[in-house]
Amino acid sequence: MVKTVDMVITGARVLNVFTRRFAQTSIWIDQGKVVSVLRDADLTARQQVDLSGKWIVPGFIDAHVHVESALVTPSEIAKVLLKHGVTTIVADPHELANVAGRAGIEYLIEDARQTPLDVKYMLPSSVPCVPFDHNGATLTASDLEPLYQYPEVNGLAEVMDYGAVARGDADTLAKIQDAYKHGHHADGHGAGLSPRQLEVMAAAGMDTDHECSTVAEALARVNAGMYVFLREGTVERDVASTVAAVTEDNAGRFAFCTDDKTIADLMHEGSVDRNVRMAIAAGLRPETVYTMASFNAAQAHRLTDRGSISTNQLADLVVLADPDDTSIVRVMKRGVWQDAEQDSLPLPFAATHLHHHLQVSDLRLPMTDGALANVIGVQPNHITTDHLQLAVHAQDGEFVPDTNADILKMVVVERHKNKGCVGVGLVHGFGLKNGAVASSVAHDAHNIVAVGTSDAAIMQAIAAITATDGGQAVARADKTLAILPLPIGGLLSDQPYAVAAQQSRQLRAAYDQVSAGISFDPFITLSFLTLPVIPSIKLTDQGLFDFDTFSFISVAVPVGQAEVVTN
Repeated sequence: MVKTVDMVITGARVLNVFTRRFAQTSIWIDQGKVVSVLRDADLTARQQVDLSGKWIVPGFIDAHVHVESALVTPSEIAKVLLKHGVTTIVADPHELANVAGRAGIEYLIEDARQTPLDVKYMLPSSVPCVPFDHNGATLTASDLEPLYQYPEVNGLAEVMDYGAVARGDADTLAKIQDAYKHGHHADGHGAGLSPRQLEVMAAAGMDTDHECSTVAEALARVNAGMYVFLREGTVERDVASTVAAVTEDNAGRFAFCTDDKTIADLMHEGSVDRNVRMAIAAGLRPETVYTMASFNAAQAHRLTDRGSISTNQLADLVVLADPDDTSIVRVMKRGVWQDAEQDSLPLPFAATHLHHHLQVSDLRLPMTDGALANVIGVQPNHITTDHLQLAVHAQDGEFVPDTNADILKMVVVERHKNKGCVGVGLVHGFGLKNGAVASSVAHDAHNIVAVGTSDAAIMQAIAAITATDGGQAVARADKTLAILPLPIGGLLSDQPYAVAAQQSRQLRAAYDQVSAGISFDPFITLSFLTLPVIPSIKLTDQGLFDFDTFSFISVAVPVGQAEVVTN
């Protein structure tokens, strides 16, 4: 008896990821899975779809992403990603976990269940990022282990504490071992590590990495036995500088990720499809690139039911008009064409609130006029910073912002447990002329961070996001110009993605009103200036932190200690 299946797609040229070649064939689909890719399969179909003249590739997989960086919930980001051919993402819920702990992770899992997009979660390995962080929660190995009960959980996310791995920290190793015990694996985060240090990470169980910005760094990870995720986010734009590492011989070790990308950029630029276009434009064969965007990512994450168009695989398909420019015609997820957005709204979340009692007196920064100060130097489109030592202005023993030299005051305010901790420092590179920006998105502890040309403007911006229980705002001393409310943990909008994207565009327009104009995203850049595990100097709610000495330092450079800083 001939079996009847749901659908057969005919006429298209279909990518075989095992040979990296297109071939004209048929795709037989039943109950969300591919049954056969034989043109003469002994099957009949209830529906026949003729896609003559089209090309079909497997659904794209984003191998490492922080949903929270889009500032919308998983169910909302999915509506954008599916349009761009992304059918699976592997997410690290590190950000909301640092605010709300296990409740934050479980919220993201539940909200994602509203969407056809498959959201796989890697449990966050560093909550808090460093032991001294004043974040909202602590998650040990014993806290994380029960979460493997969720089918969405797929392993351990980016292990970034090389020191803990190298010295054999018991809790860190237990987190890694638990991932493998449950049949999964552990991602690495080897920013700045040497080839020998990468081997240490690989030996401890980290088999992927996305922290490379040069060809040499990418190849070092391949040589260490890792899969490498070439990244193109909003700030970390690395594909152009790393794609030359890929050859036909080693391409099997490479996939793509976006890591941190705003909802506005996802809508305008795309997701993994942008990585694909860039790689093809750089000269890689389209067949190889589409394999990297699907099969290789699935293999890296041990997702054996997807990544290829072959028997018993999920029917996750992207139909292209032209494979050379990634022109997407239709997207199928689990056998269903995604021609309309899912009808859903973000789930409510009320587990956290902003707690602080900031006063203008907390923003004081004693300084001597003409004295040298340690200043955070923004590197456009990078999360690393320069360690600058610059002469600053002061009046009556207090620092005075210098808009001509672009040396401004920056503050970080603890907002989880009302500790009253306020870090005050200096930053160069934001180009503000008359106003301030404040945000409750500040990696990884996610305290309040602000920068401005006056204390009054800083206070106005912080007051605005406090009133909405989190968000991002641009203000002058007497007026809030624009705000993006983020009431879900101070990180995510509770609105549809289109609303959040419009508010984000209004924020940028307001920023341009009060600044000289900059070529990078000021909000996501500001959010990384509080992360002490990334070089070179950062500001926390406890003060200025020097990554190179891994210690807190004063803003004022002690007499006789001035030096030429080259970081």
